Amino acid sequence: MIHFHPRQFAPIVKPKRLSDGTVPMTVHEFKKMFDADRDGRISEEELRRAVRGMGGWFPKMKAKKGLKSADKNGDGYIDDDEIVNLKDFALKHFGIRIITDK
Repeated sequence: MIHFHPRQFAPIVKPKRLSDGTVPMTVHEFKKMFDADRDGRISEEELRRAVRGMGGWFPKMKAKKGLKSADKNGDGYIDDDEIVNLKDFALKHFGIRIITDK
């Protein structure tokens, strides 16, 4: 079982806030933050725990919606090619603005 604690996000999120309140984050940084088991992909469980850890309501429902919108190949995971599909979800639920790696 994967466990998140809100404090583990605080050092990453707080220092980089933009004037609009969002946090810019590369795809690599986003994956590193949310891929708790470090298998290279984000599962529904990892997404659910991230929503809960960030103080979000209805984490199970939100994680299902996020996974459904991002998981284009239907394998139940969000892999490297699909993480960019989480841009709207990350902005809405985490205040994270995913930017493309340079």
